[in-house]
Amino acid sequence: MQDFILNKDRFFDPNPGVRNFAREIYQTIKDLPIISPHGHVDPQIFVDNKPFPNPTQLFITPDHYVFRMLYSKGITLESLGIPTIDGSPVETDPKKIWKLFAENFYLFNGTPSGVWLNYEFNIVFGIKQKLNGENALQVYDELQEKINTPEFLPRNLFEKFNIEVLSTTDAPWDSLEPHKKIKDSGWKGKVVPAFRPDGVTDISNPSWKQNIKKLGEVCGFEIDSYKKLIQALEERRKYFKTLGCTSTDHGVVSAYAHDLGDVEAENLFANALKGTSNQNEAEAFTAHMLMQMARMSVEDGLVMQIHAGAYRNHNKLIFEKWGPDKGADIPTTCEYTKNMQELLNRFGNNPNFTVIVFTMDETNYSRELAPLAGHYPAMKLGPSWWFHDSIEGMTRFRQQVTETAGFYNTVGFIDDTRAFVSIPARHDLARRIDSNFLASLVARHFISIEEAIVIAKDLTYNLAKQAYKL
Repeated sequence: MQDFILNKDRFFDPNPGVRNFAREIYQTIKDLPIISPHGHVDPQIFVDNKPFPNPTQLFITPDHYVFRMLYSKGITLESLGIPTIDGSPVETDPKKIWKLFAENFYLFNGTPSGVWLNYEFNIVFGIKQKLNGENALQVYDELQEKINTPEFLPRNLFEKFNIEVLSTTDAPWDSLEPHKKIKDSGWKGKVVPAFRPDGVTDISNPSWKQNIKKLGEVCGFEIDSYKKLIQALEERRKYFKTLGCTSTDHGVVSAYAHDLGDVEAENLFANALKGTSNQNEAEAFTAHMLMQMARMSVEDGLVMQIHAGAYRNHNKLIFEKWGPDKGADIPTTCEYTKNMQELLNRFGNNPNFTVIVFTMDETNYSRELAPLAGHYPAMKLGPSWWFHDSIEGMTRFRQQVTETAGFYNTVGFIDDTRAFVSIPARHDLARRIDSNFLASLVARHFISIEEAIVIAKDLTYNLAKQAYKL
């Protein structure tokens, strides 16, 4: 069988005039350190620094990009070994799960997941065959052998990937014990937390009361009022900062932000405690808390991220049996000009404030987001996210925002991954797409090749580092 080798010019324009420029630009950035300022990798893997259990748990179980595609073709999550909330039985044979995955690997052709996985297998692990049902167990055994060697321990991979800094995402009640242990271990890898308070700012969350209780326990006082909630959040942000936190993250359906005033906020909090809140009240409270989070960011310097436009847990059957983050979050339309006006008018001109806005609604790039970021000093655009974190999605993002917001009102690339070994794959793809986009500008004489090389380094490294204060 012929070796499977990734083409060195993959994803570059077939026009040789553009491709040659893309190749030249890419060569200047391909080996730059990785800045990963937002993601969901479990920091405990760097504390334990043990071999990953098996290829199935490394590539399939944590990656909803992978199992959502398989599920869409009628392959059950039980058969893929995805753990259920109640512990009901699922497939436990990792080789059987891997065989099922390999037999259906063709489903990922043309998708970003396919691009990432091919990179991981071929570049990270040196697998020289394209995965399929016939070679599934041979590839599995080769991967298993490699992940049991010191070279593929989490800390060694972190260094091999040339990651300069990796940010996790953490609830306000998290102890951050893994972060403390990493810091105290003497290892030089930089892993920092990010503050995500959604579990206590969204009163429609079924676990809200439980989360409020956990937050109170870690703070040492009962949170029985809105005022106490604000106190707790301010204290926890301060604690997160002691372990290197530089950002907050807010996953909201709408970017609507509105200050209700303390009295109304207290009333809504009291209703939530009594269990009498309705959806309108929940949306109003979330809008109010976005204003409060922005206020806190002005005061403590944490960079605010707003991930808007995701309709979370759309598939109720999946949510009830497997919980959140199982591939059932779906994009929805999202308005920003009116919804963010109050927040931006109050804080958007403040030099101490940075808000990075992400969207799943591509129709908004040129209409609202680029003009807003091209005006307000505090606002930056996060890169194409989730379903648009792809070859064409990243290209569309650059095409739609650059003319109005430029390159320097964006923050480079953020991988937002749970799958640790996909990090270099995702960053390599982003570097190639940005190189290709810049090459097209050079070929059409918008910018010079010298300017393109400077911009490429900024998009790859400097902008994320600066925006996230890393």
